[in-house]
Formats: sequence, C-alpha cells, structure tokens
Amino acid sequence: MAETAPLYTAPAPQPAAPAPVPVSNRLHRPLSLMISAAILASSAVTASAQSRSVPVVRDAEIEALITDYTTPILNAAGLGKKRIGTILVNSPSFNAFVDGRRIFINTGTLLQSETPNEIIGVIAHETGHLAGGHQDRLREQLKQAKTMAVIGTLLGLGAGIAGAATRNSAIAGAGGGIAAGGGEIAMRSLLSYQRTEEAAADRSAINYLNKTGQSAKGMLTTFERFASALSISGTQVDAYRISHPLPRDRIANLTTLAHQSPYFEKKDPEALQLRHDMARAKIAAYSGGLGSLQRMFRNNPRGVGARYGDAIYTFLNGNPRNAIPKIDALIKEQPKNPYFREIKGEMLLKANNPAGAAAEFKQAAALDPRKSSLIRMSYGRALMLTGNKANMEAAIRELKAGMVRDPEFSEGYGYLAQAYGQSGQMGLSDLATADQHYYAGRINEAKIFATRAQTRLKSGSPDWLRAQDIINTKTKKK
Repeated sequence: MAETAPLYTAPAPQPAAPAPVPVSNRLHRPLSLMISAAILASSAVTASAQSRSVPVVRDAEIEALITDYTTPILNAAGLGKKRIGTILVNSPSFNAFVDGRRIFINTGTLLQSETPNEIIGVIAHETGHLAGGHQDRLREQLKQAKTMAVIGTLLGLGAGIAGAATRNSAIAGAGGGIAAGGGEIAMRSLLSYQRTEEAAADRSAINYLNKTGQSAKGMLTTFERFASALSISGTQVDAYRISHPLPRDRIANLTTLAHQSPYFEKKDPEALQLRHDMARAKIAAYSGGLGSLQRMFRNNPRGVGARYGDAIYTFLNGNPRNAIPKIDALIKEQPKNPYFREIKGEMLLKANNPAGAAAEFKQAAALDPRKSSLIRMSYGRALMLTGNKANMEAAIRELKAGMVRDPEFSEGYGYLAQAYGQSGQMGLSDLATADQHYYAGRINEAKIFATRAQTRLKSGSPDWLRAQDIINTKTKKK
C-alpha cells in the first residue's frame, strides 16, 4: 500500500472470475478457525505481484456474521444475485479490498471495529467499488499509466543519446529528468484516479446504508480513528502520492451526507452487537492472547463475549478439561447457540474424546441455521477419529456433504482421504488426496495421486474421470 496509515485499499486489479482459494496449512488444530494460503492471480500488475499469498481464515460463526452484514448491502447495490463472496484474511491491520466477485476483510478490521456498524460501513465501501465497476476502469488506467511511463522513458533516452552524441552534458542530464518525470506523472495520474474512485465508493456506501436503514456513523468513527493515528504518529503525508483521500478530507466530504440521514443516530440491535463481540473475542483468543481479551472487555469483564473469549483461550493455551466447564456455562445460558457446541466439540477432541466431540458437532449441525459446511465436516472428522469402523460410513457421508457445499476446501479432502483409507477404499482415498493437493495449488502432487487412484478405480467411472481431469490439468509457467 502507498499510504502510511491503514486505510481501505483501492480495488485490487484482479480477473473478473474468482480464483480458487486453496487451503494448505492451519493456525490451530480446530477446524473452527484456520488459515490457508490463497493464491490470487493478477493480470494487470507487475510480474512480481502476479502471484500473492493471502492467509485466509475459515470459521463458521464469523462467516455467518459477515454474511448477515453483507447481504443487505449487496441487495441495496443490486448485486444480490451476483454471488459475491466474502473472505477473511488473517492480518492484524485494518484493511479490506475486492477482487472482482469477492470482498476480502482483515481479521484486524473486525478486532478494531467496536460495533457492527463500523464493519458494515467498510463492507458498504467495498461494495461501492464492485457496483461501480472500478476494477475494470482501474485496469484501463494502469494501461494508460504504463503508456505514459514508457513514452517518458523513451523521450528521456532519446534526449540522453542526443546529449551523449553531442557531448552536451546539459542535454544528457535533461534526458534523465524527462525519463524520471514520465514515471512520476504516470504515478500521480493513477493515484489521482484512485482517490477519485475511493471518494465515489464512500458516497455509494452512504447510499447503501440509507437504503438498508443503517447509520453512517460507523464510517465516520473509522475515519476519525485513522486521522487520530496519523496525528499521533506525526507522519507527514504527501496528499498527491497516496491512493486514498486523507482521513480528514473523507470526514469533511461525508459528514454532511451522514448527518442528513434519518438513521444517523440508529444503534445496532443488542443481539447483533453480542454476536459481534463474540466474533471479536474468538479472533482475539486465537491471535491476540489474554491481554488483548482483557483490554477488549475491560468495561464488561463478566459479559458473554469476555467469558467466551476466556473459554477459548483456556482451551488453546491450557488444559481443555479446564475450558469445558466454562463453555458449559455459556451453553446453559444459550442452549440453542450452535457455535458454543462447535467449540466444545473441539475441546473434547483435544481432550482425546472424539465420541463426545462427535455428539457435540452433531448437535451444532442440527442447531446451525446456516448449515455450515465446516460444522458438517467437523462432525465427520470426529466420527472418523473415533477409529470405529462402524462410524466410517457416517463419517464419509458427513464429510462429503460438507464438501458439496464447500468444494474448494482442501482440508476437507484430507479428512475424507483418511476416512476412505480407514474403510479400505484406497482408490477413493488416493483421489481425495489428489483433490486435497489440487485445491491447495500443488498440481504436480495432485497428478501423482490421481494417477495412482486410476489404477484402483473402475475405468470410465465418474471418479476415474475426475482423476483424469486432474492429470490433464495444465500447470502455469512462472
């Protein structure tokens, strides 16, 4: 990023069609919160940026919350039927960006947003980029900027050659200045365009918030935070060399519009605020530690959010048997909360009680209104880990059901491969392993297992053909 303070990013120039988000490694043992390596191809940036690794977080509870934040905004923008996805990025910084048909949101954005309204404002802004088609126009601006830079360089080289030929050092020096000036002009032109699009996305966000009956106060709170951070740091920013308007400029541009809304003083529903607090508590427990949790809930240390975070922190960093009574107390208060059951299942797995974990995951899946693929796969994984062959058929069924809803989630294929292996279906185990490597971006390894799977599968069967598709995959040259 060009900014010296964390601001919303301009829309990243990406292909219109979303690339798969492969999963290759996890931050922690539980399925409930994990990290993967997502490779995003970029066709409009330099070669060094054409393949970037983004650490992606998967969590059923947080994904459900973000979906509830995003859906009304997308509908207001006319994008409700466009299948826009949202992806959580494991980063402590306050940031969000888009790439065609996906919105990426840093976990740090959730941590720093004290109210749902603040994060909804971020989502509304990014939706403005998508609805405005800013990425397509940004690609055109990049092409123009590149052309301007090339022309400037050529003019500079021509002047330098002429100066050298005539032994005129002044002309030669001017050639270098022209070449540098061409790049500077191109950069400033591009950044000016990006600032214009950022301002347009801000205004669109206000419109979407009004259409959905929500306040824009959260957006102003966010920009005030950025402005304060710049002021405290004492950083001097060249307003012409950044891709976003300065926070104070954004506040000045939006304040009147925000206050004109009849919803400006509207507060978030208490139930939504509680869900937001619990999502923040979970992220803090996994990444920020006990001190972060205590600071977050210093004004309400015995609230549900604080106790939820404490239970998860105890599970991750202590004896899981000490964490189970803490989550049981929360389950007693909210017996229909599927995510309390889900995290208890993870605790029981860590306590080497897969049968008890399976029972909790089963209840979580039954209570989950979203029918999360992650919870279904957790249930199947727990059944598989019991080691009881009588459970293998059900384990495979649950894992496959989860994969149907989340077909690019590579970790699920790994568990499915184990379940097939324990049930003696080695051809399907090899195929699932091939899919795991394939969706993790390890194509060569995927081909090895697909070839081995074909030797154990019926020729021409759907599974055999799937293996052939993997074998026929062309790897892109770097």
